[in-house]
Amino acid sequence: MDKTTSALTSLEAADSTGPAKRRGTVDAAANGGCSSRVARRRDRRKAEIIRTATKLLSSAGYQGMSLEEVAEQTDIAKATLYHYFASKDELVAAALKYLAQEVLRRLAGRQEAEEGASPRELLRALVCEQILILKTSPEVATVFSWPRGWPEAFEEPLKDIRRRHDAVFRRVVEHGVSEGEFTCDDIDVAMQCLHGILNQSPVWIRPGVRVHDREDVLNATVDCALRLFA
Repeated sequence: MDKTTSALTSLEAADSTGPAKRRGTVDAAANGGCSSRVARRRDRRKAEIIRTATKLLSSAGYQGMSLEEVAEQTDIAKATLYHYFASKDELVAAALKYLAQEVLRRLAGRQEAEEGASPRELLRALVCEQILILKTSPEVATVFSWPRGWPEAFEEPLKDIRRRHDAVFRRVVEHGVSEGEFTCDDIDVAMQCLHGILNQSPVWIRPGVRVHDREDVLNATVDCALRLFA
C-alpha cells in the first residue's frame, strides 16, 4: 500500500467514527449540564430548609422545632425532607453551622475592612458589627446567647462555636495588651463581661426606641464595652 492509499484509508476511518464520537461528547456535555442544574436546585432547596429551621429554632427552641413544621413552611412533603436530612438533629446541626459561619464571615469581613487599624479601633469596629448582627439577625442571639433545652449531643458543638466567636475578639484584645494600648488585669473576666454586654444589646437597642435614641444607646454601649480594656 502506497502512502496516498494509506492516508485515504486513515481519513475514511476517521470520517466513519468521528460523528459518533462527537455525538457522544455532546451528549456527555448535555448530561453534565443537566446534572449541574439539578445539583444547584438541590443546593438552593437545602439552603432554604436550613434557613427555615434556623427561624424555627429561634422562635420555638430545639424542643419546639419539628420536621413537620419545617416541611410545611418550606412547602415540601415531610418525606421529601428526609432526602436532604436524615434526622432532626442532622438538620439542627446544619442550621447551627450555617449561623456560626455567617457570624464569623461578617466579623472577618469587618476585620478585613479595618486593615491597619489600631487594636482599639479594630475592637470598636468588631463590637459595632456584632451589635449590628444581633440587631438584624435576632436568631443569632436567641440560639447562641440564650441557649435553652439543648440535648447533650449539642453541648460541645455549641461550646466550640462560642470559642471560635470569642477568639475573634480575644486576639484583638491580647494584641492590644501586648502593644500597651489596652490595660486588662484579667482578660478572661473582661471577655465574659464583653459578651454579656453584646448579648444584652438587642434589649437596649430595640426597634421601638427612636432612631436618634438608638444611636445614642449604641454609642454608649460600645464605649462601655471598650472601657473594659481601658
